[in-house]
Amino acid sequence: MQTSFDKNTLEKLRELKERIEQSSSIAVLTGAGISVPSGIPDFRSAKGLYSTKYGAYSAEEIISHDFFLSHVEQFYEFYKDKMVWQGARPNAMHNLLAKLEKCGKISVIVTQNIDGLHTMAGNKKVMELHGSIERNRCERCHKFFNLDYIMCGGTVPHCDECGGVIKPEVVLYGESLDDRVLRESINAIRRADMLIVIGTSLVVYPAAGLVEYFEGDSVCVINKSQTYFDSSADILIMEDCALVAKWLDDNLVL
Repeated sequence: MQTSFDKNTLEKLRELKERIEQSSSIAVLTGAGISVPSGIPDFRSAKGLYSTKYGAYSAEEIISHDFFLSHVEQFYEFYKDKMVWQGARPNAMHNLLAKLEKCGKISVIVTQNIDGLHTMAGNKKVMELHGSIERNRCERCHKFFNLDYIMCGGTVPHCDECGGVIKPEVVLYGESLDDRVLRESINAIRRADMLIVIGTSLVVYPAAGLVEYFEGDSVCVINKSQTYFDSSADILIMEDCALVAKWLDDNLVL
């Protein structure tokens, strides 16, 4: 595994270190790339979730509200096989963000991820734009169920009280984001003095548009591929986010 960076990247890391040390209200926007070092595939890379078909359907077709309603058994087969990674654990970047929040540096983490790893790492101020695999509710009576119940509840999990189909509280294609979560995310990003974007291609809206609400001093983008927002970044680091986190953890003075 790479443990050293070239001169140009080191200069950027030193600048990022200084800006983090000077900031008091950092907003962080994360996407699937932050969880790749934890063993969870991303969506749009060459080996990502969208790169292959699942039977006769594409992944994007399957993770839609219409597909859930019309093909719930096939939805759950895919969901349990490809979208739930119970063995995944927070990596160096998740852990660093938890440390920065505890030190009073991070005011909010806004994430597109449903894996729950930010919370597992210890972050408290997490806005989950697309929901979480940890939360599930009966479509009929709205009783809450945890992930273990979903994974052990047969191909299609049903409510143990009313028999209704249980749906993960994740935002599928064709569904709207939670208005409260979106509004609070916008306000937190607008109030922040620094914005760090990690592991997101910034192509899925409305999440991708949240960066436009930032009015603070510094923007850093950490992503292995290009995004439309790169030209707005004061610091652009196209490296493995876990390696970036390790360097920062070794060098930050907090």
